[in-house]
Amino acid sequence: MSVTPLPRRFTLWLLVAAVLAFVPAVPLSAAPAAVPAAGNEAPVILIFGDSLSTGYGFDRDAAWPSLLEERLEEAALPHRVVNASRSGETTTGATRRFPDALDQHRPEVAVIQLGGNDGLRGLPVTAMRDNLATLVERAQEAGAAVLLVGIRLPPNYGPAYLEQFEAVYPEIASDYDTALVPFLLDGVWDRPGMLQEDRIHPTAEAQPLMLEIVWEALAPLLEPAS
Repeated sequence: MSVTPLPRRFTLWLLVAAVLAFVPAVPLSAAPAAVPAAGNEAPVILIFGDSLSTGYGFDRDAAWPSLLEERLEEAALPHRVVNASRSGETTTGATRRFPDALDQHRPEVAVIQLGGNDGLRGLPVTAMRDNLATLVERAQEAGAAVLLVGIRLPPNYGPAYLEQFEAVYPEIASDYDTALVPFLLDGVWDRPGMLQEDRIHPTAEAQPLMLEIVWEALAPLLEPAS
């Protein structure tokens, strides 16, 4: 029986799936932000994501969450960014860490960028959906507006799994009335020079593009400086 070869970009995604599933969930020493000094009322944007939000493979100061800090200053917005993302994080791991992060930082906005590692490991979509819903509920109960940031999977997972996976993000955004980024790497992953040699992680050059994708959905959630 003959097999039709996959297009080259699909083959690259197969490599992504094979390798990213083994990226360890290692906490970043620079991730936790210091608790603000007394009298500092700067509202917090809490970013809770995986390696797509950690500056994996390059200077953390070049990652899109760090660029977001610069954008906030340029826009004369008072917010500060707390990036509590972890490489390799799954939605299950995030549900264990999230309550403490909410208690510590009391964010005005929670950016939830998770699910990719669940999908690449072939974990049940229903469990991922339940975990993401729990994260959104916890954030909203804590008084935070939520921006849900989605990701897509390579085609080798099959159309049924892909359809279920990709439907999760807009469904949750609709059910819980949250802001939504459907695909963080939209216009990034398939452009030359935007992925590192491992064909998994975006390069430093891709970070400004990722910031623009996030900013379009995030900006309406932020109150202008008084």
